[in-house]
Amino acid sequence: MTENEISYQVIGAAIEIHKTIGPGLLESAYENALAYDLRTFGFDVKQQVPMPFIYKNVKQEVGYRLDLLVNNKVIIEIKAVETLAPVHYSQLLTYLKLSNLKLGLLINFNSKTLKDNIHRVVNKL
Repeated sequence: MTENEISYQVIGAAIEIHKTIGPGLLESAYENALAYDLRTFGFDVKQQVPMPFIYKNVKQEVGYRLDLLVNNKVIIEIKAVETLAPVHYSQLLTYLKLSNLKLGLLINFNSKTLKDNIHRVVNKL
């Protein structure tokens, strides 16, 4: 399954979750709900995946974590904030670069309409 096919399924699942429970919960609630639904669809979903940070060939223990990694191809960064800041997009792009992956989705569940708060971030496409 390609990155685009995965992202299409993820977006559909996220919209269904948002329709069911709405905004106002913690990021962890949305993360767990989305991980559960994606697993029931047959996806390999990893949660809170440690993101290595290597500086000058030395692995640093910094504690960065990917919210969700789907089929080892697509990073999902979940937010539940009033407004996304430019740093949220930069964070996801940096995760994509460090992991050498091509596609990530930035999803802000704290919104009235979710479709306006799902953003694709690409690395070298």
